[in-house]
Amino acid sequence: MLATLLVATVAVVTAVVLLSEDRYVAPTPPPAVVGVDAGGAAAVLAELAQALSRGDAEASAALAPSGDAAAQDLLAALADNASRLRVGEVGLRFVDQVGVLGPGGTWTARADLTWVLRGQPAGPARTEVEVGLRQSGDSVEVTGFTGGRVPLWLRGPARVERAGDTLVVTAGQDPTPYTALATRALPQVRRVLPDLVGGLVVEVPGSSAELDAVLGVPEGTYRGVAAVTASVDGRTVGSAPVHVFVNPEELGRLRRTGAQVVMTHEAVHALTGAPTSRAPVWLVEGFADYVALRDVDLPLATTAAQVLEQVRREGAPNRLPGEAEFDVTAPHLGAAYEAAWLACRALVQLAGEQALLDVYATASEGTDVETALRQQAGVDLATLTDRWRTLLLDAAEPA
Repeated sequence: MLATLLVATVAVVTAVVLLSEDRYVAPTPPPAVVGVDAGGAAAVLAELAQALSRGDAEASAALAPSGDAAAQDLLAALADNASRLRVGEVGLRFVDQVGVLGPGGTWTARADLTWVLRGQPAGPARTEVEVGLRQSGDSVEVTGFTGGRVPLWLRGPARVERAGDTLVVTAGQDPTPYTALATRALPQVRRVLPDLVGGLVVEVPGSSAELDAVLGVPEGTYRGVAAVTASVDGRTVGSAPVHVFVNPEELGRLRRTGAQVVMTHEAVHALTGAPTSRAPVWLVEGFADYVALRDVDLPLATTAAQVLEQVRREGAPNRLPGEAEFDVTAPHLGAAYEAAWLACRALVQLAGEQALLDVYATASEGTDVETALRQQAGVDLATLTDRWRTLLLDAAEPA
């Protein structure tokens, strides 16, 4: 306590002496915190949107900080991507600030992004992104896209390849293998569904982690999935553009036949609007596998190995797989897909392929599957389930 009092006394005396000698100088106050330039941010984002819409690499690069070669190269590459992909009608509307103003005037803006792919039948894509900015004096400049659901073409230099009705964009990898899979998938789908129109857009991020980021899901969500079909912006309205997104790590592990089945399966989803289908998941997934495997000359012991092993261990299930079995974290995901495929085969055995097509179309439009089965195939769900169980049990019998 005494030491404390002495310290306090010394401090008071020192202050009195300084004041009495008129030598006291108040400490310099810290510089005032400068707020972000929201108007400047809105203006530079609008300029960037115009440059991207024109595919103007020079104009895009000019919006980066003058001394930041990496940012200039990045923005130029993004405009080149837009040109090769034929991206148009890009919009970037400033929404608000994310976080605080950082060192050197850096900060992050949240913006609404819209764009279209010219020549594609779908409407515009819409998503929310975060954009890195730097302000100095009266200028606000762009350093790149830093967060949110940033599409592949705005993440870095991309490669683009077109062949017929297919468009493939990769994060720098050789697109040729994916283009080959896509161009073989379309005629396979159209052999079963000849009236389908439109092409196929395939996006190949650099890794499974980047795939998750492009789709706006937690990292690891699609680690074990070879490909997924989804709207590019996460919306489930009919006008949202739907693309096939490839996990290069998983697809690369498959042999050619397996990779082709995956691509054709996803092509069915993309061309039939599966992300907005109101049919039960077993029908959506089983139908896509039915088309993809229709002309594949492999025994059930190979194409349905997982579900048949499950039947040998546990017996045939009493119901068709539900939505939970198709969760990407489900322990027997592969078996669920095989079970759904065999359910569609069972329906074809009962009523023919056209009945399967009609049931799929009707249920996708919102008719409950029981009604769709009765109307389009002349069978009920119980009859289909019985035939499916019989197919499983017969196929699981030792040869």
